[in-house]
Amino acid sequence: MAALRQAREARRPRARGIDRRGQISHITPIAERPVEMATRTVPGHWEGDLIKGAHNRSAVGTLVERTTRLVILARMDGTDARSAREGFTKKLRHVPAPLRKTLTYDRGKEMTEHEQLTQWLAIQIFFADPYSPWQRGTNQNTNGLLRQYLPKARTCRAASSTS
Repeated sequence: MAALRQAREARRPRARGIDRRGQISHITPIAERPVEMATRTVPGHWEGDLIKGAHNRSAVGTLVERTTRLVILARMDGTDARSAREGFTKKLRHVPAPLRKTLTYDRGKEMTEHEQLTQWLAIQIFFADPYSPWQRGTNQNTNGLLRQYLPKARTCRAASSTS
């Protein structure tokens, strides 16, 4: 069966390359976390994320301890990897070493400098599976509650006034 004649050429889709800017290397998957984390009996295991403001200009880093549910907010100057590393380092530096064993994070590009964070703070960083926010449920719930006080439009002003 022959196709009907057309006046225009067939559309050829453009080839898309893979975006490798800021790709995270040397990740430790969440499946390799210690078993003790699942029971939440031992403190020192943290979950982290970024709450971005309007137009991604500002951000607030959130760190939640899994056992005690302690929340630490870190003001960030931007949403890039350097800002995330500096913000988290500044806040976690004040936490005693026995209470900062692990940090679980999503695969956002803001954590491309996780190896420096590991060296400076002696903390082990694990990464959740892609598109699996439920693997960091404590942090996701906390971010939802924080959004009541830090709406997207006000994140920039609120972040600068709280630090």
